[in-house]
Order: sequence, then structure tokens, then C-alpha cells
Amino acid sequence: MNILILNGSPKGQYSITLQTSLYLEVKRPKHQFQVIHVGQRVRALERDFSEIKEAVEWADLLVFSYPVYTFIAPSQLHKFIGLLKESDAPVAGKYATQITTSKHFYDVTAHRYIQDNCQDMGMKFIRGLSADMDDLTTPKGQKEALAFFDHVIWQMKKGIYEPAPAPQAPARHAAVTVPGGETAADASVSTDKTVSAEAKAAEAVGTVGDAAGPAVSDKPGDVVIVTDCAPGDRQLAAMIARFRAVLPLASRIVNLREYPFKGGCLGCFHCATSGKCVYIDGFDEYLRNHIQTAQAIVYAFSIQDHSMGPVFKMYDDRQFCNGHRTVTMGMPMGYLVSGSYSQEFNLQMIVEGRAQVGGNYLAGVATDETDPDHAIDQMAANLTYAIKRRYAEPQNFYGVGGMKIFRDLIYLMQGMMKADHQFYKAHGQYDFPQKKKGTVVKMYLVGALLSQPAVMKKMGNQMNEGMLMPYRKVIEKAKAGT
Repeated sequence: MNILILNGSPKGQYSITLQTSLYLEVKRPKHQFQVIHVGQRVRALERDFSEIKEAVEWADLLVFSYPVYTFIAPSQLHKFIGLLKESDAPVAGKYATQITTSKHFYDVTAHRYIQDNCQDMGMKFIRGLSADMDDLTTPKGQKEALAFFDHVIWQMKKGIYEPAPAPQAPARHAAVTVPGGETAADASVSTDKTVSAEAKAAEAVGTVGDAAGPAVSDKPGDVVIVTDCAPGDRQLAAMIARFRAVLPLASRIVNLREYPFKGGCLGCFHCATSGKCVYIDGFDEYLRNHIQTAQAIVYAFSIQDHSMGPVFKMYDDRQFCNGHRTVTMGMPMGYLVSGSYSQEFNLQMIVEGRAQVGGNYLAGVATDETDPDHAIDQMAANLTYAIKRRYAEPQNFYGVGGMKIFRDLIYLMQGMMKADHQFYKAHGQYDFPQKKKGTVVKMYLVGALLSQPAVMKKMGNQMNEGMLMPYRKVIEKAKAGT
């Protein structure tokens, strides 16, 4: 078999994930392997995609290899997938799979993202390998990698692959009404500041402006709307304009398309100890001083390739300058989404998971699928309530599970992730169950009782009564008004 490894890591040959494919090449010499560093070279591939076309034509199997960055794949691989879908590379009918390394923080959403896009292009997709970063250094991990590869080859020979979803109707946009008579055709999102290139590079300003619509400067508060709204995206611009008009709080816009990003996250860990990004484009300071200082954040985007798109993904990845610190904890969030959001189950998980892990109340996701005016108005009202009442919710599985992965990771890597370690200590996020010795002893006593049928029979309903006792005390205190 001809195996094409599409290495989506921005680190190129220094990618940890890539080493699994190199190991398979050594252990399965009868197959031919070719590696292209598409993540590292994505800008060059924008200019000339012929190498990819030739490699795809040669290949029997495409393997997307990448580290999981912020719920999905690195922004560089997002960009490459967009290029691949726009090209005439002969991918339809080809087999495809993926290999990732991570600490299993939302690896499922990353894998689904690749699968959905491969199936869009008519590829025969085979489930991938999600490995821990250190797995290949262990006998168990090596065995699992070989077993995975052999299974993929067997599936190809047998013609077994994941069934493609039924074709979906293209997104239909419902009309958005902007108070004041403005229509989607009139709305736009652009900066209202003209800033020199030197100032942009030095201070990273000029990306905050007023969208078309009623003036909001006389309103109290500060809600920042982060968007990648393109000049011709009138529908999204109208959604933003309506939201700003009905929101009883002051708002401002950060259009990521206008920000002078030098590039996507490189995974270099330069920021691990200092929090300072290796890029000299000022984004780390801009993020902290102009976005994270707001009372709430609203993200506005049009769905692209089952995600928020490569520009937003660059924004997400570059937030690693904050490490694994939930620095916006307690800040409400909302979303304005143009497109068939109801059909994007993986994207829905990412949106909810982002809020849950960050400790942010999700005030709503307003889409333009049906009655967008009502959806936008509801989200604006809910966001306002959350800001004024400081409303928050306890984390569900997405938040608790994600934070436990981070908790264990940072505790082990505290010598390198110094800022993360100090943050986790200060915010009580090292909530290891081993520290609750009293609870452990209590459970031993309960277990001893449960293991004796005669005692349990004699106790009757006293066990349930005892379990409810602390809760009844709370209710009695509430009745007493204390």
C-alpha cells in the first residue's frame, strides 16, 4: 500500500505525533510511506498545491497526523483542509484515517472534525488512533499503534469503512431585521480606526470598531463581540448589528480578520513559563487587555468546514499564551452563528465544552436557521441577566471531565508550566480525591456495613434516613430563614 502522511503539526519533522507514523514505516517495510509537512508549509501550499495533487493520486491511504489543539486540529491543518476541499485533488474514493497525540482533552471532537471533512470530499474514512503523547515510548503504546495500522490495512482490503452521512440540504438563511430599518444587505462589520502598520505591530490596535447600526456609546457596560466577519458576509453582519441594537449594554467589535497575526500557534512552549508568545505581533497583550477585560464575550461566525473556520482556530490556538488557566472564569458567553448549526453536532459539543471547561455561563447560541430575530433577542436578554446577576452554573461532564485532565496534567508538569501551577493552586483546582481522607474512612465504614446482610436487615430504612440527614438540615435551615 502507498501511505501518504499529511503531517498537520506546525512543528514539521519535530512533531511528536509524526513519530508514530515513522515507527510504523520501520515496522511495516512492505508498505511505501511518504510524509508531507502540510501544517508547517501551508502558506507555500496556498501558492502551489501541485505536490499534494500528485501525492494524493499516488496514495492508497491518506493519514492525517496532528496534535490536538484546543478541541480540534491546529489552525494550520484547518487551512490545509480548506485548500484540499477547494482543489481538484483526486481524493474522492480514497481511504483516509488519522493519528493524533494529546492528553485526551476533547480528542473526540478533533477526530470527528477530520472525519466529517473527509466524508465531505467523498473519502472512505476509517476510525483513527488517539494516542497519549507518551504512548509510543511504551511497549503497550507500540503494540497499540501496530495493531491499529494492521487493522486499517485489513479494513481496506475488506472494503470496510465508516458509513457516510446522508446528504444535507445547504444552509438556508432566514432574514434578519435590524432595528432602524437596516437590512442584511446594508449591514457591515469593519473597524472605525485607521492605525499605522507600526502601531499595529507594536501595540496590536485597530481591530476594535463599531459595526453598522445604532450608536451604543451611551449604554453602560462592556460586551466584546469577537468575529471573523468577512466584508461580503452581510448575513452575519446583520446578526451582529441586531444584537448590538437590542443589547441594553455597550458593545464593541474585534474583527479577527483585521488583526495582524504573524501566524498560528507553533506549539513551541515559549509561553509556558512567562506567558509571553514567541510571535512579536502583540496578540498576547491585546487578548489580555482588550478582550478578556470585558464583562462578557460574544463569538460571531459563519460555519466553515464543520467549524468556526481557520481564522477563529488561529485565535483559539494563540490563546495558549494563557496556558491551561481559566482566566475568564465567571464571564458569560454567547454565540451568533450563521449556518446549519442544528446539523453540526460536533460543533455543538465544542461550543458547550469550551464554556464548561472555562467556567463560563453559556447564555445562548443564536442562529439564523429559523426566526433569527427572536433567537438574537433571547440571547441578548439572557446575557444581560447573567452579567447583572453574576449568574453561573455548576459544571457538567464536559467541564468536570475536561478540568480533571488539565488538573492532573499541570500537577505533573508544574516545573515547566509554572504560571499554570500557581493559578491552579490559587483557585483550588488541585481537588484530588486522595486529600479527602475523612470521606475515604467514612466509605470504608459504610462498606463494612453493606457487606453484612444481617446488619443491613436489622437497619431497615435507617441507611436511607442517614444519607438524607445532611440535606434535611439544609432544608430546615432554609425554613428557619438562616
